Amino acid sequence: MTEILHGAEGVARGVELLRAGGLVAFGTETVYGLGADATNGEAVARIFAAKGRPSFNPLICHVADAATAWRYVEPNTLAQKLAARFWPGPLTMVLPCRPGAGVSSLAAAGLPTLAVRVPAHPGALALLRALGGPVAAPSANRSGRVSPTSAAHVLADLDGRIDAVLDSGPCWVGVESTVLDLTTGTPVLLRPGGASVEALEEVVGPISRATDTSDAPASPGMLLSHYAPALPVRLNATFVQPDEALLAFGPPLPGAALVFQLSARGDLTEAAARLFEGLHVLDVPGVVRVAVMPLPETGLGLAINDRLRRAAAALPPPPVL
Repeated sequence: MTEILHGAEGVARGVELLRAGGLVAFGTETVYGLGADATNGEAVARIFAAKGRPSFNPLICHVADAATAWRYVEPNTLAQKLAARFWPGPLTMVLPCRPGAGVSSLAAAGLPTLAVRVPAHPGALALLRALGGPVAAPSANRSGRVSPTSAAHVLADLDGRIDAVLDSGPCWVGVESTVLDLTTGTPVLLRPGGASVEALEEVVGPISRATDTSDAPASPGMLLSHYAPALPVRLNATFVQPDEALLAFGPPLPGAALVFQLSARGDLTEAAARLFEGLHVLDVPGVVRVAVMPLPETGLGLAINDRLRRAAAALPPPPVL
């Protein structure tokens, strides 16, 4: 059963669960988020499993204040102006990740950018301040369901699938945060939400609208060839050639030039947490392609295989002789 938490004791228990790799739903001014320690890849993977999320889209990382956010992303002048005006509040900014910041590559979906926000809710801020680091948190509902604005909504969808919900009362904004990409010369609106475009433009000037969100940095899951290494990718490998790198799942196939193990014990949560790291590690000179051992098409395996198929679609692989 999912624990129901209240007040200061609930915040302390929520922090304890998050530090242990658990999932804690918590209220913000927008909707309830399903939180995990953003620096713990396996905890982040549990978010996708709990939601039944079909693909590894980037997650918003919630932090207690702008100073904490800047530990994980590199702000520009516009970001600093927006933070001064709209944080805490329903605005998410997409900015370049700081190298070595420690956020799970799964939370960023393997991208060099990260979505960050400071929520304007006393319960959420108490939780984030006590934790002292980033919490990755999409909406606390099963994928495709209506976003929750009360603890009861969360329990109706996720009871037994998550560790706890911090009952923070009703959400007073009730729609998701506005997402603004600040990685290009002109800010780009990726998702309208609780912060109005008109108010944002008073601070940053004209904002472009993303014409196709499948290409947007904050949600690139529909772009077929995204997340691809420079090397071709060969799926469902049952053998490996000496000039291939191997992305292994379970006992590795013999003969690869380089091996990255997603999960020696065949655990899909561990594999999800290590997926993007593995694609980066194997993308090196000296091998001609990345061979990928089969993974189950169940649970998180669906999302892992979705990402691998997108990686394989980027370049036609050379013939296997």
